[in-house]
Amino acid sequence: MYVEHLLRDESLGLRLLWATDELLEREISGVTATDLEDPARFVGPGEAVLSGLVWWLPDGGEARAERFVSALRASGAAILLAGEETHGSVPDQLVEACVRHGVPVAAVPAHIMFRAVTDTVYLHRWGELGRHHALPENVRNRLGALVTQDAGPEAVLAAAFAHLDGTEARVVTSAGRTVAATGGDAAVTRAAVEPPSGGSGVAVPIEADSASPYERWHLHLPDPRAAPPRMLGEIAAILGRCQEGLLRRRAVAHRTADELGALLARTAADASVASGLRACGLTAEGPYRVIVAEVRSEHAVPAEGVLAEALAHGGPSGAAVGRLPDGLAFAVVGGTGDGEQGDTVSEVLGAAWPLLAACEPSALLYAGVSSSVAGPRGLGGGLAEARYALASARTTAPEASALVDAATLTSLDTLLTGIPEEVRTAYSRTVLGPLLEPATASGADLLETLRTFLACDGSWARAAEALHLHVNTVHYRVRRIEYFTGRDLSRLADRLDLWTALRCRTDGMDHPPTPVSGRRVRTAV
Repeated sequence: MYVEHLLRDESLGLRLLWATDELLEREISGVTATDLEDPARFVGPGEAVLSGLVWWLPDGGEARAERFVSALRASGAAILLAGEETHGSVPDQLVEACVRHGVPVAAVPAHIMFRAVTDTVYLHRWGELGRHHALPENVRNRLGALVTQDAGPEAVLAAAFAHLDGTEARVVTSAGRTVAATGGDAAVTRAAVEPPSGGSGVAVPIEADSASPYERWHLHLPDPRAAPPRMLGEIAAILGRCQEGLLRRRAVAHRTADELGALLARTAADASVASGLRACGLTAEGPYRVIVAEVRSEHAVPAEGVLAEALAHGGPSGAAVGRLPDGLAFAVVGGTGDGEQGDTVSEVLGAAWPLLAACEPSALLYAGVSSSVAGPRGLGGGLAEARYALASARTTAPEASALVDAATLTSLDTLLTGIPEEVRTAYSRTVLGPLLEPATASGADLLETLRTFLACDGSWARAAEALHLHVNTVHYRVRRIEYFTGRDLSRLADRLDLWTALRCRTDGMDHPPTPVSGRRVRTAV
């Protein structure tokens, strides 16, 4: 099927917004439906891309459109089919981006279901046989029974394709984790992998109302000829019921974890904490690590789903995920002592965080991770430590997603990032006093002298050389600093107080933790 053939199908009512004659002659290899702002990982060459444009917002709309369309161009998409239901029409900025990048674009009327477009493409590839090629009745009954029995996605996927010998299929999350796969080792279900792209595969969204953008499943087949669209639609619907069941059971576990979170928030260290750990499936001996997280978004997105998905990317199997009384999501992860196991938690979260952030680029994900705590008595302190690391993540990356491990806060500068800005400002104002007041003569010169003198470890000669001043001038300025602040710069304690006050200033917080950078993501793990 070619692009022009699809546009001529009157039953779909597609309205061409821009294309050249040459682009209309491109062959369509498959269809991918996506509402990711950066869909490159899911789009294969020659595919028609369906999008409801949920990712587009008027604020920053041009940049969002540019990012989306450039990803389609890089992936070799044949055409963008943009739904009109979300915004009433296709935004002009999106059309303009398509023109710039040479990607044909057509509007999909609000009353047209995306599945109708998908079926049209694949029925054309399969012919009329595909219209009637649904799941055999015995297979459909078997899948329904498995879902009723709360079977996992591995069992459902295996049963769905058992009658198609050798068919390769897998279920992946939006963050790129393989949930289940046919014909592979069971270990692959927990592997952190990039979502499939390239070739002429087909990815069918799996609808589950309770799933957050970070947990959505997709059914992917590398070979679109391996199964007809009607069959894939039926399998995707059954997998959606399977995921809904998993999410319901997980919600019960989260409520149990909420009770543990309430205990930790009260810094309780009695037997009730050990009982709460056991109720969540964790041992009462430890060791543990505590994680806290939040999602900053225009839409209400529970951060518990983000944490659960991040830990599923290969972390320890024992974890309690819930919500603290103040609304923050938290997790207590068991079996995380110092050394290899503890490092694994940081590595898994650090690798998963950029993938999760890419699922919803308009949202910001923040998390803090505590160091290892030996047993239940240390969990209250671990929670406080994780909160501190979370505050550091917000400070170091106010406009990007970030994850900070408390173990990386190993210097004064990094330690200060966890202190609220209001507290830092008050401390700096109190210690530096008149040096910050405009009425103080040469206040800026005195601040610069103080900063240089302390940076030179109190060396008069080196400070004078760095400031291009006579050493006597430096002596004079230091005495003035001591007069205004009431501190003695010959004493180490006073030097530390003044240095900390300088670092607490807004212009002094210019050396945050050095994170591993990714797309709109910063991590320090």
